[in-house]
Amino acid sequence: MTDKKELYKQIPQVDKLLHNEILKNREFYRHEIIDAVKIVLDELRNDIKDGKIVNIPADDELALNALDLAFKRVDKDIRRVINATGVILHSNLGRACLSKAASEAIAETISSYCTLEYDINEGKRGDRTGGVEKYLKNITDCEASLIVNNNAAAVLLVLSAITAGGNVIVSRGELVEIGGGFRVPDIIMQCGCELREVGTTNKTRIDDYSSATDKNTKALLKVHSSNFKVVGFTESVSVSELAGLSKTHNIPLIEDIGSGALSDVRRYSLYEEPIVKESLQNGADIVTFSGDKLLGSLQCGIILGKKEYIDLMKKHPLYRAFRIDKVTIAALEATLRVYGDLQTAQRDIPVLRMLSFTEDELRSKAEKLCEEIRKHGVSVDVIKTKSVAGGGSVPGLELPSYAISPIGSGSTDETEKYLRKQKVPIIGRIENDRLLLDLRTIFDEDHEYIINTVASLIS
Repeated sequence: MTDKKELYKQIPQVDKLLHNEILKNREFYRHEIIDAVKIVLDELRNDIKDGKIVNIPADDELALNALDLAFKRVDKDIRRVINATGVILHSNLGRACLSKAASEAIAETISSYCTLEYDINEGKRGDRTGGVEKYLKNITDCEASLIVNNNAAAVLLVLSAITAGGNVIVSRGELVEIGGGFRVPDIIMQCGCELREVGTTNKTRIDDYSSATDKNTKALLKVHSSNFKVVGFTESVSVSELAGLSKTHNIPLIEDIGSGALSDVRRYSLYEEPIVKESLQNGADIVTFSGDKLLGSLQCGIILGKKEYIDLMKKHPLYRAFRIDKVTIAALEATLRVYGDLQTAQRDIPVLRMLSFTEDELRSKAEKLCEEIRKHGVSVDVIKTKSVAGGGSVPGLELPSYAISPIGSGSTDETEKYLRKQKVPIIGRIENDRLLLDLRTIFDEDHEYIINTVASLIS
């Protein structure tokens, strides 16, 4: 038996392994490689102590072990994944993907100085969101606009600036809870105003609003129930009806439409999503919505409406706390610029492109993908399925889609875990004990990676 002392002597020095070709010029910081090498050598010493080995592995093998450990130790909490769930606006996977133009705008903005608050023409301080506001005015015909860091902040700012000290009237059926447990009533209470509920969960009429309105009423608030649906014996009041009441009492009508469709998404069978421009045309004085849902940009809250109200918000102390940074401004401006041509928007903005896919297009994609995977000897089927918009948009609506269903040597759960644990995780969903990779939310450029990764299931 090899003497343990001799084995200890054969353990290479840290510096020697660091100079191994396998560990040179890698995408790690030096301290990350050093830590990995030290851990590998410590484990080697423990194995010698416990009598588990009789020979010291070659330096190349130890270097490979250190490299593998370094990869595992520096896995980022936020990293790229392939969304094969069929949920277009998947909140857990980052919601909307950006267009190429928006991604390039971000890269240019963060890698150098930029004109965040500088007017090139005048040579002095400029408006932080002037470009964004110009595009929003052209697209929606709004009088003015304001951008904050998310839609909850938008509602909070609107109510704080306009309704503090009075009451706000809302239908009971619209007191929604959004993601993370945030509730509309809680937001209203933070604004220094009284919540006045009217109607019932399933039925609210214009008379309910009228009866509740008094001299202390500062606004009427309509909230789109974007993440749930009430069906059956129901009744609600339209924006047009509320606009008449708001004008009679000379109080603003605020509408939180949630998902923020700038284009007419009814062409994709999304019939119950409010269109931003139509909300303003129907009489809403202020409209709020998210930027990272149907609009297809980064997370932000967008406020559109009458200039007199927007000016009040710009002067409110909360605006400074809620304002967006240069990255969001760059992405939003680039995204809005595309909306000048709706055909281009449908092609270049991922959310709209995914919504626009036909059944035939998705079936063809699935069949081609399966054909390539089968060449590697892996069993895989084309499955007809349903996709959803997600992100709190159009609840209950299902979009016809097609998925591929690979069959590994293990169970469905093991196959799902295997794909999820790859360097670029492939996230699918399990239905009827089959793993589905939905083509609606998979980018064409990821097909080759999926083919190679699924093909590795056989081994």
